[in-house]
Formats: sequence, structure tokens, C-alpha cells
Amino acid sequence: MLSKLSRYWWCQICGWGIFALVNIFFAYTYDKTISERLIARLLIALSLGIPITHWMRGVIIKQKWLALSIEKMAPRLFLIVIIGSFLYALSQLSLFGLFHLSETDGKKKVSFLNNVVLRTLDSSVILMVWILIYYLYHSFQKNKKQEVDTFRLQSLVKELELKTIKSHINPHFIFNSLNSIRALVDENPQRARQGITELSNILRNSMQTEKLETVPLNQELDIVKDYLALEQMRFEERLRVEFDIDENTLQHPIPPMMLQTLVENAVKHGISKQLNGGTIVVASRLTNNSHEVIIRNSGLLSDYNEKNGFGLQSTIDRLNLLFGSKASFEIRNIPGEMVEAKVIIPLTNGHLK
Repeated sequence: MLSKLSRYWWCQICGWGIFALVNIFFAYTYDKTISERLIARLLIALSLGIPITHWMRGVIIKQKWLALSIEKMAPRLFLIVIIGSFLYALSQLSLFGLFHLSETDGKKKVSFLNNVVLRTLDSSVILMVWILIYYLYHSFQKNKKQEVDTFRLQSLVKELELKTIKSHINPHFIFNSLNSIRALVDENPQRARQGITELSNILRNSMQTEKLETVPLNQELDIVKDYLALEQMRFEERLRVEFDIDENTLQHPIPPMMLQTLVENAVKHGISKQLNGGTIVVASRLTNNSHEVIIRNSGLLSDYNEKNGFGLQSTIDRLNLLFGSKASFEIRNIPGEMVEAKVIIPLTNGHLK
């Protein structure tokens, strides 16, 4: 039965139990004895204190006072303490008189009304402590719940933003890939069939990573290699591909489809606009406690008429969502009429901010 008691009832029992022990301690300290009358008076105090404070709690919950501002709630709590203290005092004195437990021996006789007033003032201190503990506990729980709700909301917003970005990435990528295959259907059906196989591999891999925030670099490289193989069918000798991958980076996490998006931009804005085509270099290395992913392509940055378009912006947005200010993205011209897009991801435990 005790195991089924709620936290509230455990707090009630323990709180009033401490109240009784404190009274017994002081009684023993001053009188060096614990009388039966003291025990009886304490039992009455406990049997009245628990139901009265429980009634106070019921009023607070029913009237939803804890949802009010402190300015509006404070006078209401003060009023219920006074009412509760009066009821507590009146009930105590009545039961003390009924069971002949009143403290009248050797003392000046005080009227019942004065006794009620004095006892009400004494009881108000006890009930004020009770109400403050009750309020502070619920304030702490409310703040804790708000923090949890805020964290969940932030996580939900981040998840929705990532899903929104991914939902744009896949159609954009599929559209360009289908255009590449379409260009081969009449010219070289065999290559077109091979292109469909490559696209199938890409879509299968991208679907497997759809629900992930990050994937190992080697998994992303598989998609990129299939994509570049598909594009080489269209560009033939105009597209040259080089990989410079540090094997120590293969298991490091990066946002899914990010590398493919950057390579796709390199093909679209770089290689396709060069009369003689060009070269794409995909590099990955570790440096200064960071993981650098680099894509270089022939061309000039001025050819990127969508420099602030979706492809590059999606990369920036996902890096900010996943790694915050610790990650960075930069795209620039480099010597040799090449464009370099560089992603820097921090090497931290857990990786995500």
C-alpha cells in the first residue's frame, strides 16, 4: 500500500512527521520528559494539519492560482493561509477542550476567542511555510517542464528544417539526373540503361540516409561516385574526376547529400559552362582538429549565377543546424581558373551541437 502513495502524500507525511519530531525534541529539551498529553495533542495537530493543507491544495488547483502572476497569486495564497490557520486553530482548541488537553494548569485563564486568535497566528506560520514549499516546488517543476518543452520544440524545429531542406534536395537532384539520362536515350541506349542503374543506386542510398542527420563520409562518397559516373556518360571526356581522400576521414560524419549537392553545383556551374569541360577534385583531410571536405572544379565563381541559390544555401543551413558556429563553409576562386568549395566540420565528441 505504501508503495502506491504519490509523491505528494509522501511529502505530506514526511513534512508533518518532521513537525511532530521538532515539537517532541523541544518538549524533551525543556521538560526532560514526553508526556502522554503531548503525544495526544500532536496526534490531533497532525490529524487536522494534513486534511487542512490538503484542502488548501485543492483550492489552489481548482482555482488554477499557480498559473497566475506572482502579483495576483500572492494575496490569494495569503488569504487561504489565514482561513486555513483559523480553521486549524478553531478545530485544535475544540478537540483539546473535548479531550481535556487544554494548557490551563498554572496559567492565567484566557478566553476561548483570544485563544483562537493566538493559535491562528501560530498556525499561520506553519501553514505559510507549507504554502511556500508547495509554491516553490511547483515553480521548480514548471520551470523544468518549460526547459524540457523548449528543448523538444527546438529539436522539432531543427528536425522539420532538416526535413524541409532534404525534401528540396532530392527532387532537385533527381530532375538533373533524369535530364542526364534523357540525353543518352537516343544517342546511346546501352549507356542510358547503365545510367538508370547508377541513378537507382543513388536513390537507394539517399533513401537509406533520409532519416539521418549525418552519415559516414564513405557512404556519401558512394553516392557521389555514382553521380559522377552518370555525368561522365553525358560529358564523356569533357569531365575528368580526381579523388584525394584521407582514409582516416572515411568514417567521419557529414550531412547526408551535402557532398553530392556541392559536386552537382560544380558540374552545373563549372564543367557544363566550359567549352572543353574541366576537372572536378573531391578531397577530404584532417587538419587543426577539423575535418575539411573540399570540392574543386574548373571555372570561375562568377559563373555561379546561383551563388546564393538553394544548393549552396542548403549546405550553409544544414551546417548551422547540426554544428552551429563551429562549422563553416567557403567558396572562392583559386589559381588555375578553379573554384574551391570548402566545408570545415569540427572534430568533437558526439559531433552535433
